[in-house]
Amino acid sequence: MAAPDSDRLSPEVWKISAVALLGSLLSQLDATIVNVSLTSLAADLHSTLSTIQWVTSGYLLALTLVLPLNGWLVDRIGGKALYLWCFTAFTISSALCGLAWSAQSLIAFRVLQGVSGGLLAPMAQMMIARAAGRQMARVVGIMALPVLLAPVFGPIIAGAILQYASWRWLFLVNLPVGALALLLAVLLLPADRDQATARKLDWVGLMLLSPGLVLFLYGSDKLGDSMGRISFGLGLAMMAVFLWSARRKGGDALVDLSLFKTKAFSVAAITQFLSNGGMFAGQMLIPAFLIAGCGRTPGEMGWMLAPQGLGMMVTYPLMGWLTKRFGIRLTSAGGALLACLSTLAFPYLAHQGFVLGVLIPALVLRGMGMSAVGLPSMTAAYASVNKARLPMATTSINIVQRLGGPTMTTIAATFLAWRLGGAASGPAVPAAYGAAFLLLAALHAATFLSAARLPDRLSDVATPEA
Repeated sequence: MAAPDSDRLSPEVWKISAVALLGSLLSQLDATIVNVSLTSLAADLHSTLSTIQWVTSGYLLALTLVLPLNGWLVDRIGGKALYLWCFTAFTISSALCGLAWSAQSLIAFRVLQGVSGGLLAPMAQMMIARAAGRQMARVVGIMALPVLLAPVFGPIIAGAILQYASWRWLFLVNLPVGALALLLAVLLLPADRDQATARKLDWVGLMLLSPGLVLFLYGSDKLGDSMGRISFGLGLAMMAVFLWSARRKGGDALVDLSLFKTKAFSVAAITQFLSNGGMFAGQMLIPAFLIAGCGRTPGEMGWMLAPQGLGMMVTYPLMGWLTKRFGIRLTSAGGALLACLSTLAFPYLAHQGFVLGVLIPALVLRGMGMSAVGLPSMTAAYASVNKARLPMATTSINIVQRLGGPTMTTIAATFLAWRLGGAASGPAVPAAYGAAFLLLAALHAATFLSAARLPDRLSDVATPEA
């Protein structure tokens, strides 16, 4: 059900969005709880940290592996059926994780969980885009607030579970939430099976793109060893061959590249890639700088980063009003510019020394800026395609967005290592971090230039009829 263009949104839109929100919330909360519990899991399962970290890495790689299938599966069986299947599989695999008897079995069950969890985020986006239409920024801005709370409450929940109960409840806690979400999905999601089409699966594209994405993401995190570099190069090669193959197949390809011929969609995709890259590169550089460059403890670093999350929470609920008042281009480009200018505080901190009074407002403003970039650009992208192509559009945007993080993080980490030159102390350290933060600011500047090419208003976006 598409939302009308008036300011009034029907209750049906909020019902569908609330169901979609539960999927994103559960996936985000689960990831946060597990990530902060790896040390305890290693001790309880008598494993090493290098082995148990695959509880997270295996989940993320499995999630990436199935992402290209999203568009084809929605076309094949319908959005509601796929969402129910994904949530059911995610809940069952959560139970299996809670019953794991070793580190290896837990990793295997987490991979299964990643296969189902990989489709929850694009499915949530697609359902909200279908329901909210051109008012997606307004709806998502409000509905995303609980998801932003997951990184705040996740460590608290994990700490309470690990102190007062077994580690198994890190996963079993998903069961009641999953059961509630399944019930609400059955009752509230509209039937869309009649919109399903029996589209042929591009097996060649699947064999190229899914492993290519996994190899690229794995290799980008392991560039320090020869196997990582081989995986990285092979992943790039496979994705390049996929692009060549997809151009020849057109609409029959796993990902329809003709979507990117529309200016609004292609500019939005580039903006998403750069914005996500800047966010992840900052998540790597800023904590490392606070510990290695400022001598802060990991505990101090944790609460010092909280203002950035608070800045994001301030902006998200206002996205509907901001895009309506200032338009897509000004809101998104303004957010990127604010992120760029606030990031310039970090080269100052690197050269002048740690100043809490500079760090906190810089992080708040950076969080506010980054959170204002994505939603307007995503709204423009989805408004540029007709309803029938939304599953393919969400798949494409999520793939491009997901590649931005490891790509830009790898570039930033490689640049920092080059500037450090092996130095662990001395004047080379602040100079290296200062240069790395200038590179990060340049990345936000590139995001600004891309966002400045977005359409001004949704009325400027021509949506094809078929």
